[in-house]
Amino acid sequence: MQAQHNVQVSESRNAEVARLVLEANEAYGESNHPQRRYVERLLARQECRQLLNRALTLEPGHAGGLGLLGRVEMDDGELARAASLFESSLKHQPDQPQQYCNLGYWALRTERPAKAEAYFVKALDLDRQSAAAFCGVAHAKREQGQFDVAYLHYRKLIQLGLDWPSAFSGMLKCAAEIEVHQADTELALDAISLLRRNELPHQEIGRFCAAILRQQYDLDNPNAEVLLDAAAEDELLILALDKTLMPDPAIEELVTLLRRAIIAEVAQTVTLRDELQPLTLAIARYVDRTGYALVAETDEEQLVETINNSIAAQLAMNDPLDALVGSTMISALYGALFHQSFAAQLGRWSLTEWPAGVQPLMAASYYDRALDESIKQNFEEKADELTLARPDIPQAWPSWNHLAYHAETSLKSIMAQELGLDSDALPGTLRMMICGAQSGQRALELAYYLDDVEIIAVDESLANVATATRRSEELGLNNIVFWPWSVARRFVADGHRVHWLEMGRLPSPTMADLSLATLVSDAATQGAVVHMHTAVAEQTTGDRQIRQMVDAHNLAPTRDTLRRLRRMALNNRQDPLWQELLREEDFYGLGGCRDRWFRPQDVNQLKDLMGLVSNEVEWKLLKARDHDGHSLALGPVARQVRAEALGSQVQSLVGQPLSVYFVRRR
Repeated sequence: MQAQHNVQVSESRNAEVARLVLEANEAYGESNHPQRRYVERLLARQECRQLLNRALTLEPGHAGGLGLLGRVEMDDGELARAASLFESSLKHQPDQPQQYCNLGYWALRTERPAKAEAYFVKALDLDRQSAAAFCGVAHAKREQGQFDVAYLHYRKLIQLGLDWPSAFSGMLKCAAEIEVHQADTELALDAISLLRRNELPHQEIGRFCAAILRQQYDLDNPNAEVLLDAAAEDELLILALDKTLMPDPAIEELVTLLRRAIIAEVAQTVTLRDELQPLTLAIARYVDRTGYALVAETDEEQLVETINNSIAAQLAMNDPLDALVGSTMISALYGALFHQSFAAQLGRWSLTEWPAGVQPLMAASYYDRALDESIKQNFEEKADELTLARPDIPQAWPSWNHLAYHAETSLKSIMAQELGLDSDALPGTLRMMICGAQSGQRALELAYYLDDVEIIAVDESLANVATATRRSEELGLNNIVFWPWSVARRFVADGHRVHWLEMGRLPSPTMADLSLATLVSDAATQGAVVHMHTAVAEQTTGDRQIRQMVDAHNLAPTRDTLRRLRRMALNNRQDPLWQELLREEDFYGLGGCRDRWFRPQDVNQLKDLMGLVSNEVEWKLLKARDHDGHSLALGPVARQVRAEALGSQVQSLVGQPLSVYFVRRR
């Protein structure tokens, strides 16, 4: 009887442990659900931990429970504890593919991708069907810089029908890094697959799409013939034009050629046939994204002027909206509708009254620009634009469509887990200041994915401030503001302090009265983190040559001037003087060219800032990463910071592609 009773007790305990571990697995799934808010995921993780503690109290050697608790510890940043639990699980039950997979992801978190790959391979040896391990190998290969191999792994996962955001995101990151020398149908289908995913930052694969299209249309062959009807049926071309900016002179020529062919047909037939409308809309979106950098021939400009006069006459005659759709599409190929003489009359219709397919173009070319102008009126810097011709008003740069995907977290967690800081004494909401936020992609990502911050994003360009403000409203964010420097400086002068300062694009020499080092010193509270990049872009020989011309001839940043300067570089693309510049993405948008040539970054601002943080009594170097995101030994970097403060240019960090983090000691 006693033996039977013991068996029953044992079976009952085993059943209870199994139930608790099953519930813990469900709670853990909720803690990593991408649609749950961060607070909800934290509560689910806490519930998972409680269930596992109860299960392990009943059965301390439960292998699955130990492994899952390791995942919880890893998510909480307790990496050493997590590894110990994974190893303990394997001791109780060897040859678990799940635990080798867990160790692989632990190794990725600790920046040991080669070790991670070995763990994932071990997991695959035990379970050839493990998609998690196969995806882990892809991540490890990517972290080791083997982008082509990782790309093929991600492709395989997607071909198997796994709709994992991490697989698509990883594939996109690899696509942004690999060079395409020979395109094939599979690559084109991959690009289409990525461009169809609305949650991905398509702006990062413009170069990838350009390389495929360059091969597809044989653009290196001067005798290659491009047929308008074939281009109008090319899904990759249309998607790439609609969603990316492709930094390639040959692609720019292709787009210019197709635009000319469209308007030539319209001039001959007096109609825009249905088959050409998707391509026309895509080119119009693309040209708008460039800031209308593409040059038109004289006959094209005359035709567009005729079309614009016709639109104005139709509006004066109160023609219905349907009668205007085709003409406005052609007009938008050559200039923003908001800048036309008839712009005010277009306001009689709301955006939603236009045909659905035309609405994205109308938003970009007219309605969004109107909203941006209304936002600009709130700032004194708007006065500087009042004397400019409409086409010369700066456009926000850089252009982007979607935020990059990140797991929602908190700034306090990042400070504790990534930088090793004690975050217990920090307030519930931390204040960040992002200096040189440009058009706001990075700032909005931080505001969107961090649940404990309020962000002040600052930029020199009023166009960037306005566009980013509008985008934040579209995303429903109420924890971020975008300001010009004048407002940010008053904010700091009033005694407000911040817990994190991030340096983006440096102020230009025209802001000589601004000292970034002084602002950081005044704004940073004790324990504040300063994150900066030590490389300074826009230093190609072509940039320097053009800036010399700008100074010598006292050129103004009008649209015509920017186009002529670009054309000079494009016409001499074989000259080594211009080749590095022509590889820069900024070159393919007038906003980028304006920044590079008329408002370049002031390197002295970075040098002064490095001098500030070199004071080891006040500041401490916490972390340094290279261009690939790998952590560096702090000793050599700290010595370079000290040497530079003493005047050594040999050991200067300025110009090196590093990302460094400092904390204010007092």
